[in-house]
Amino acid sequence: MAPHHPRSTPARLTAPATAKLPRLYLLLLGIIYIFAGLFFREPWKTDDIVGLATMLTALNGPDQAAWLPQIGSFAHAQDGPLAMWVGAAFISVFTPIFTLFTQTLDAQIIASRLPNLLWFGLMVGAVWYATYLLGRRPEPQPLRLPFGGEPTERDYGRMIADASLLLILATAGIMWRMHETSEVPVIIAVQAVAFYSIVRMLDRPLSGAITLGLAIGAALLARGWIGALPIYLAIATAFLPTAALRARLKWVGLSVLIGTLLCLAWWIPAQSLNPYWAQYWWLWNIESFTFPSWREVFSIFRDLPWFLWPTWPFALMALWQWRSWLRAPHVWLPLMFALWPFITMLFLADSFEPEYSLMAVPFAVMAAFALPTLRRGMVNSLDWFAVMCFSLTIATVWLGWVALQAGWPEQISDNIARQTEGYDAYVSWPAVTIALAGTVAWLVLVRWRVLHRPAALWRGTVLSAGGIVTTWLLLVTLWMPALDYVRSYRDVSNSLSQAIETHQRDNECVQAIDLGVGQRAAFYVFNGLDPTSNRNCALAIIQTSPQALDAGIRPLGNLNITLLWEGKRRPERRELFQLVRIHAQ
Repeated sequence: MAPHHPRSTPARLTAPATAKLPRLYLLLLGIIYIFAGLFFREPWKTDDIVGLATMLTALNGPDQAAWLPQIGSFAHAQDGPLAMWVGAAFISVFTPIFTLFTQTLDAQIIASRLPNLLWFGLMVGAVWYATYLLGRRPEPQPLRLPFGGEPTERDYGRMIADASLLLILATAGIMWRMHETSEVPVIIAVQAVAFYSIVRMLDRPLSGAITLGLAIGAALLARGWIGALPIYLAIATAFLPTAALRARLKWVGLSVLIGTLLCLAWWIPAQSLNPYWAQYWWLWNIESFTFPSWREVFSIFRDLPWFLWPTWPFALMALWQWRSWLRAPHVWLPLMFALWPFITMLFLADSFEPEYSLMAVPFAVMAAFALPTLRRGMVNSLDWFAVMCFSLTIATVWLGWVALQAGWPEQISDNIARQTEGYDAYVSWPAVTIALAGTVAWLVLVRWRVLHRPAALWRGTVLSAGGIVTTWLLLVTLWMPALDYVRSYRDVSNSLSQAIETHQRDNECVQAIDLGVGQRAAFYVFNGLDPTSNRNCALAIIQTSPQALDAGIRPLGNLNITLLWEGKRRPERRELFQLVRIHAQ
């Protein structure tokens, strides 16, 4: 790329602004982020419990279930097998250890979440090192000062990398998703590795090409074409702008070869094991794409800003500030990894958080490069905005918890009671102690900002990441019992299982009528229930709703049936389960 005049760079800062962020703070923040909410809770609907069900089926179901994701005997021909493979391996290895301290099912649930530590580590490691390598390059370096005092390339790159890591931790939309036993944390980690590999190829083509090949294969094995296509398109366009990038294009052939071999190593046996499953998987991928509709576009523009908060304003600011450097790697590469997921979303029939997740990593990287272009007054304003915003969210979590426990303030308490109907509130003092410690840590962080007035440019990202992690910590400690009550299917599954044991006759099968994938997964995980698709079964599990029954909608029409059992999660208003016996006509 032709060199720019040094004064054309929008980055302006001095060496003190790149003071080293204590590694202990980053380590503690990362540990709190991933461990808070990962264990000591129920698997929730829908993706969380579905992922766990495929892992357990891979271990306990038919032989093909270890290769082709299933929920019991139900073919779950969506996404890919990678999350299932890794989760099943961890369950197999660690469940015997955890059963020394808890029941088998709970031990399996704990073991199934250990892979999230791997996906989280891959994500933050790839984001940090990729941004560090980009930040050390000559293109993003700040304006050289007349009498010196500008940061070294190494210090500048480290500061930008720290900021990008803090910004990915501060991204609101992926926080819960990174704690799921689903394909979402896998595809985020795979995309981050692909991004790192592209950056690494600029100075070490061979090692970058090998890791890129692994990422290419893993993308399809993690989320099918829905997750893989935007990553593939980003890779295809990453090397276009300049000769410096195009010189590395020949190495992509090695990456494509590695990725293709990985995919074929799964796809060829998959077709042989179960052609129906393979065909359905292919159709699900193809039929997920369609022409853009105004409703879908509206929902994307409505939800995406909340999902990507607080990185998206800074990412757009970076594009504007670095507009004269659009073809530079530190702008072009994250832009391609953000642009193609967005374009792909427009052509999906139903895009939501799993699709939004692919924009989190590139937006965090772009946002980090916006920081050295901001005026000091704006940086200070953003610092105080983070202090006020997250102090308010932390106070709100505490206020809601007080209302849940004490019934005051009355209006807030009534609103919470409607969402947690039947829940008996109680105080978990260990959880309260952890929440208090987190709140005190936030106050200490705010005090540090007020008293010391640090010059380091990462101070605002520290406040944002610290604030959102503290808010998350409070939610998963103070509110976890209530959240488990609202979102878990354990009780209704136990009740249904007992009803089946009571009413099922010898050699009598049970069929499912309109049963959702998440509900089927929950019944399989908690009680091993595996209803068939055979329409000749005398017993049937029906999923319906009070509203449908009031409207006279009957899934079995005019068939002669006897209601044997009816149940639901008490807070749920639009979901009802029935066990019925169908009598011969």
